[in-house]
This record gives sequence, structure tokens and C-alpha cells, in this order.
Amino acid sequence: MELPLIIEILTALDHFRKNHPNSQSSLEDFRLYLNQTAYEKENPRNLTEKFDLDVFDLENEIAKQVIMLGRYSKQLIRKSLEKHPDLVNEDFTYLFRMMDYESLTKMQLIEKNAHEKQTGIEIIKRLVKNGLLAESPDKKDKRSTRLAVTDKGKKVFLESMQDITVVSKIMCGQLTTKEKENLLASLKKLNTFHHTVYSNFKNENTSEILKLL
Repeated sequence: MELPLIIEILTALDHFRKNHPNSQSSLEDFRLYLNQTAYEKENPRNLTEKFDLDVFDLENEIAKQVIMLGRYSKQLIRKSLEKHPDLVNEDFTYLFRMMDYESLTKMQLIEKNAHEKQTGIEIIKRLVKNGLLAESPDKKDKRSTRLAVTDKGKKVFLESMQDITVVSKIMCGQLTTKEKENLLASLKKLNTFHHTVYSNFKNENTSEILKLL
């Protein structure tokens, strides 16, 4: 091992111990510290300072965290659904939504998942093809098709839900119960706002949506 690398490791370890003077730290704690330090170096705020950009630092960082969490969750969900070949990431969320209703039209289900029409249609096609959802004509509106969960769909849902529950536990990481409660309250408030935007202002440009704040 080269001397400069050894010096870099020892310097990082020294900084770590100074930041955790009273803890019985382990090698795993040191590894997490290194990961956190590396992450902070890639903070978007560094880019804004470097290029003198006029941006909303706090909001940009929140947006980044939300986007990254979404990607991490998709990876975990994909792992958990490996035992359920009839489902992929978004298929599960559609099946999950349908379990609350006796039936929905295709557009109702798509809107409840906040998707574009074409994306939702493709997901619904897979669920119907795999026998998890069944289609039937809407008696009140001949232009619409209604969907309902099949017996197979209910069985697959219950089986996969056991694995998804594990994912939700992992996604909350090392947050305390109080931190989880506070995060949930903030996320519900944020989702309520965005549901309003999606439902009533989806065709407006961002300048108009900004006026809602």
C-alpha cells in the first residue's frame, strides 16, 4: 500500500474520532462516516458555488434526496419481487391500489398512480396479460373499461406484500420512531400539495404552478 494512501486513511480516521469522541465506534461506523463524507463532497451546493448559479439551495437538496430515495426504493422493490415473476416495480403499485376497490376504470387507476396515460396503459396490459387484473365493459360508459383484481391477483398481492413490507422497513433506515413520524407528516403534506397540482394543474407550466406556493 502506498504511503500517501495510508496517510489519507489515518487522517480520515483522526477526523472521525474527533467527531465521535465519546462513542464506542466500530469499523462499520467508520465506513459509514467515509460514505457520508464522500457524499457531502458531491453536494449540489458545491456546484452552485463553483458556477455561481442562482438556485434554491435548500429546495434543490430536498429534491435531490427525494429523487435518490425513489431510485433506491425501486432497486429494493425489484429485489423483493424476484420471487414474483408476474410483477415488476410499477405493476405492484397498481395491484396494491386496486386492492382497495371493487373496480376502477383504467383512467381512474392510472390517475391514482399519478402516471402518464401511455405508461399506465402498458402496466395495465401486463397485469391483465398475467391474469392479475380482469377487464370488463363499463355499464354506464361504453367508452370505458373497468378493472378488477382476480383471485390470482389477490393471491400474488398477499404473497408479495410480505416481501414489500420488509422493503418498507429497510427504506426507513436508522430513523427513530419520532423521526419516522415527523418524516411521514412532512411527506403527507408534500404529497397533498402535489396531488392538487397533478389533479388540477397538470397542464400548466412551472411558472404558473410556482404561484401556488
